[in-house]
Amino acid sequence: MKDEKANGTLRSSYVADPAVRIGHVHLKVADLRRALRFYAGVLGLEVMQMWADSAAFLSAGGYHHHIALNTWESLGGPPPAPGTTGLYHTAILYPTRAALATALRRVLAAEIPLQGAADHGVSQSLYLSDPDGNGVELYCDKPKEQWPRGANGELQMYTRALDLHALLKEAPEGAELKTGPKDL
Repeated sequence: MKDEKANGTLRSSYVADPAVRIGHVHLKVADLRRALRFYAGVLGLEVMQMWADSAAFLSAGGYHHHIALNTWESLGGPPPAPGTTGLYHTAILYPTRAALATALRRVLAAEIPLQGAADHGVSQSLYLSDPDGNGVELYCDKPKEQWPRGANGELQMYTRALDLHALLKEAPEGAELKTGPKDL
């Protein structure tokens, strides 16, 4: 495979099929019930299947699974130490800004601290951690026609502050967390 440098980025002679998508993320967790309270109880993902008390498969919209959780090698274990390699974050794509606003309301109602919020030009993102310290990005894309581009058409993403108050105003009525995540 021959790699070339173009516009400061590596280009490969092979390009993946444009229909390729990330199918799911599988996370090691210390406490499956605690993780389920976050992913199902707060974020609202549906539990599609449980494997006893050691694994769960969750999705949105009836897919077999977008996120899998297991304790096979991590039951009771500590989170990874800062400064080590591993997963930076899992990004969950919401279809609209209103759906992202609903997720923000639920996160705030569950008293989960935000670690950041940003407008990247192509998307708007919220950053937090799950109960095991795994990074989680909740985001929605902007329409492709609005993505910032340079004079030659190259993508020019950026990081700017996201107005959380304006975002929260877009959540539909009843978006609050009506039952606590501990009820799961």
